[in-house]
Amino acid sequence: MSKTSRKGDWFEIIIPSEWAGISIDHLFRSKWNAAKKQIYYLKMANAVLLNRQAVDWTSPLREGDLLQIKLFEPTEDYGYMPTYFDVQVIYEDEHLIVFNKPAGMDTHPNETGQTNTLANAAAFYLQAKGEAVKIRHIHRLDRDTTGAVLFAKHALAGSILDRMLEHRLIKRTYLAMAEGILQTKSGIINLPIGRDRHHPTRRRVSDTGQPAVTRYKVVHILREDKLTIVECQLDTGRTHQIRVHFSAIGHPLAGDVLYGGKPIFKRQALHAAKLEFIHPFTREKIICHAPFIDEPPIFKDVDPYSI
Repeated sequence: MSKTSRKGDWFEIIIPSEWAGISIDHLFRSKWNAAKKQIYYLKMANAVLLNRQAVDWTSPLREGDLLQIKLFEPTEDYGYMPTYFDVQVIYEDEHLIVFNKPAGMDTHPNETGQTNTLANAAAFYLQAKGEAVKIRHIHRLDRDTTGAVLFAKHALAGSILDRMLEHRLIKRTYLAMAEGILQTKSGIINLPIGRDRHHPTRRRVSDTGQPAVTRYKVVHILREDKLTIVECQLDTGRTHQIRVHFSAIGHPLAGDVLYGGKPIFKRQALHAAKLEFIHPFTREKIICHAPFIDEPPIFKDVDPYSI
């Protein structure tokens, strides 16, 4: 782990031995994969200091150096209209926050004036705490999918986490309840996904679609109900990917009427149960488990903390 602290608007890092010999430019571009636009802004704003002095971005860092980055300037723009909803926080620090999204809630507004989303709830939560920051969602969940959603609290964290997600350095694990009894204990569904021309929101398996790979393993079988609970991980992040893939192999998710599932629940039985990644600044391994929040419960006889 790296030794870090916050001092007012500034974030401080003591350079560890692993970063000794590289330049600040290399740290931002290669270690953190920060966006060029964000690096340019920090340079122009003189928002990076080394040992409390103006910095030469090309000079090599030394173990024990003090790197300071101005990350926490307050803003009145939260990015979204703060709106109260009782949403559970799974993990939080100065740079990021993970919420447990309930069903029936969009991750972010999809139309002008929409305020009943997780992003609005996140803005209210931070406003109530007195944190004047512009939040950024790093990934999304479908409206009726529950579970862990990651937000960044400042632009640099957003830039780095976006790249981490793109390079599959943020691992997301889902629990899904599929109709029928799966005959294999584990498998890979490798089927391209594209838009359904006959429906405004539905996706379908299509030879001309984008590559999509879902890995799954069976964690519990409900034989009397003829349902199978599976743990899923995505190599890609296509819209409705798990829902489309399980429908395509003849096992639509329970409750997912859009993709052929029976309406035995009010929503598709899909939950983002686990989120794990290496923290870009502290280098600590972060593991977030999202407990089930449905009332009445959908998933039974399975513990989200066990995956």
